[in-house]
Amino acid sequence: MEVAHVRIGSGRCPVLLVPALLGSLALTACSGGAKADAGPEAKVTVTPSADGKAAALGSPISVKADGGKLTAVDVKDDKGQNVAGQLADDGSSWTSQGKVRPQATYTVHTTAKSDKGRESSTTSKFTTQQAEKANKLTNTPADGETVGTGMPVSILFDHKVDKDKRAEIEKALKVGTSVPVEGAWGWVTDYSGKDRIDWRPKSPWPAGTKVTVKGSLAGIDSGEGGWFARDYNYGFSIGKDRKAVIDVPSRSLTMYEDGKEVGSVKGSAGSPQTPTRGGIHTVRGKNADEVMDSSTIGYGNQWSLPSQWVIHLTASGTFLHSAPWNHSVGEVNNSHGCFGMRTEDARIVYDFLSVGSTVEVKNTTNPDKTEVGNGLEVWQETWDQWQKRSALK
Repeated sequence: MEVAHVRIGSGRCPVLLVPALLGSLALTACSGGAKADAGPEAKVTVTPSADGKAAALGSPISVKADGGKLTAVDVKDDKGQNVAGQLADDGSSWTSQGKVRPQATYTVHTTAKSDKGRESSTTSKFTTQQAEKANKLTNTPADGETVGTGMPVSILFDHKVDKDKRAEIEKALKVGTSVPVEGAWGWVTDYSGKDRIDWRPKSPWPAGTKVTVKGSLAGIDSGEGGWFARDYNYGFSIGKDRKAVIDVPSRSLTMYEDGKEVGSVKGSAGSPQTPTRGGIHTVRGKNADEVMDSSTIGYGNQWSLPSQWVIHLTASGTFLHSAPWNHSVGEVNNSHGCFGMRTEDARIVYDFLSVGSTVEVKNTTNPDKTEVGNGLEVWQETWDQWQKRSALK
């Protein structure tokens, strides 16, 4: 066997090393010793906590990591829906976009990495308190509906909304449009006495616009009226650009499409004693057959008359309709505030206008301003007046 002569230090005595032993020493020198300790896992804290008690309402879901950073957070509710949230740039925390909703169970899965690179996973589950009262919405227009160019987004609340809660609610409501449209939310008292918030464009909608409405309301407190238990997401479309203009002295209704006159009919507006309400009204509903009942507009049992092709303007009882009982239609203004027409003419107007179209009444002697909540009367105010209704001003 060959040996290697290796001189160590300054002495003259040789040391003999077997080659196999040299290889073993070299291997030991390159191994780096025992594996370094990765240290403890990152400590992950979920709020609300899973302590067995129902979590209080009014807060978002929060996840924090101490001694490391979050690499993934997955939150689902008891319906299997993902809860959206935002991870901090440094990975130290995650916060849900909305608040917890009443009487719901949430499951939180997290993955974290410690400062020394140790990975860990956790699962947390908690249930929220039940709200004593839930505040629900009635949305106009309905999902998927096609409406006229004067239609606002109108949201009616089941229960009262405290004034100090309105700003947060308004921030949670978003309107999206397929083309740029400027608009604003405004708080309104509905004719029923309930609270309402409407979004109207600065000018009538462009024909063909697609509109989406999103309300991230779940878990928001409306005050005395209770909590919102869910989010809302719906949409509608804007149809043709059609409107009508009534000139009271000439007893005429003129129809316009895309700004051009397309026809006119004669009719009878309100008498001098009960003149028709002026301004720009929005068609809020239509009925092919309806009974004109005096008791519904404060005239007792004076009349109950079957009518056809009825278009509703104000909630207080301003209509466009056929008036076959009136033998002076088009010759004299003698109604109680409606615009009555011959049956065949009422059908033409009925077919022409859609819910959400506007009807402007000009040159009336009625000095009363129609309140915005008396129907969908958002066009009774100027743009500057309307913007002052926002809770975010």
